[in-house]
Amino acid sequence: MNFKLSTFTAALLLGSASLSASADETCASPYMAKITGQEDFVYIWTLGAEGVGDEQDKLVTVDVNPKSKQYGKVVASLSVGGRNEAHHSDFTDDRRFLWAGGLDTNKIFIFDVATDPAKPKLTKTITDFVAKSGGVVGPHSLYALPGRMVITGLSNNKDHGGRTAIVEYSNAGDYIATYWLPTDDNLQGAIKSGKYADGYNYDVRALPRKNLMLTSSFTGWSNYMMDFGKMLNDQEAMKRFGNTVVQWDLHSRQPKKVFDVPGAPLEIRCAWDKAHNYCFTSTALTSKIWLIYQDDKGEWQAKDVADIGEPAKIPLPVDISISSDDKTLWVNTFMDGKTRRFDISDPFHPKQVFEQKIGAQVNMVSSSWDGKRLYYTSSLLANWDKKGADNEQYFKAYSWDGDKLTEQFSIDFNKEKLGRAHQMRFGAYALYGKAPK
Repeated sequence: MNFKLSTFTAALLLGSASLSASADETCASPYMAKITGQEDFVYIWTLGAEGVGDEQDKLVTVDVNPKSKQYGKVVASLSVGGRNEAHHSDFTDDRRFLWAGGLDTNKIFIFDVATDPAKPKLTKTITDFVAKSGGVVGPHSLYALPGRMVITGLSNNKDHGGRTAIVEYSNAGDYIATYWLPTDDNLQGAIKSGKYADGYNYDVRALPRKNLMLTSSFTGWSNYMMDFGKMLNDQEAMKRFGNTVVQWDLHSRQPKKVFDVPGAPLEIRCAWDKAHNYCFTSTALTSKIWLIYQDDKGEWQAKDVADIGEPAKIPLPVDISISSDDKTLWVNTFMDGKTRRFDISDPFHPKQVFEQKIGAQVNMVSSSWDGKRLYYTSSLLANWDKKGADNEQYFKAYSWDGDKLTEQFSIDFNKEKLGRAHQMRFGAYALYGKAPK
């Protein structure tokens, strides 16, 4: 980026700063069918970039099956018109449709990925998200429940700040309900366990066996659409970041408890084993791993359990990915471009056991179900990515043998005139009873 790290550090001391991220097979909804073998494709929801190709947001499909003649190549690219601040995407529970959101225009694009997994088709665009939801802005995480998609908003249309809601749709794309986050002036029956009840939102995850839904917190439109350097020098803007994780009743969608998790907790990743009643999140501002867990009395609690890198150096944790055996947590840090592996066999005492630099900047990490393949992308937000030579935009595929990451191939999204590579989802012919063409 075109600012000094010392300036960034000083800005953090004034308030807070954050980054955004998400996505992969081991972090998907438990209601969704999983690809436990070899994935055939990675769908990359990509931001359009001014002066790059057609400058439009697009869904890029890359063939990642080593047995394919097209391995390591872009096999489809579907532009959606304009730049919407493409960010996150996810499948419906039947995995036939991929929903992808735009944080700026508030549009949601729905792609058919089942008819031809190699060539997704845009089948519907939701353009009235703000009006239908009652003023929610910035559709972020899109998460599958049975017959439903729940969508976390990041902002609102009144002040474009961080107070916002969860919005529920049917798989057909029809609006169902809006659930606003609890705040100090309206806790909605939730218990405030600490200092904060800020009403901010970011990610959402569920543990159905415990009737648990969790949401984390980020920042509003006025910050995430601002130039990063400008925001760092705006003391008021730097105060407008979330410090909470909220426990919800999954079935009733009612908030139950608000936890203090200071420092902008971003992605939430829940354990898979039925005996493991806990989830992880990481804080972008304070570089910590937090554990949200059920105690011996059956109550849910939040505890910081590990540092990520050297917090004083501001590594800026972004995306995280849990392994299917609940033993590994991969953590990406944007500023130093590194991925870190934590041993979480003891969830209360994670230990970093590996790190590797992926690029000048790195955001997303996605793991195959067996943990043998990891994929990385580069972009955070259009106005927050690094500048100049450090503005690397890529999709990279690695193999993991338990000791080291080995790059298999890389696609330069700048060179290929595709844009800013952001979030990834996996596709496979086998999900739909199809054979590769």
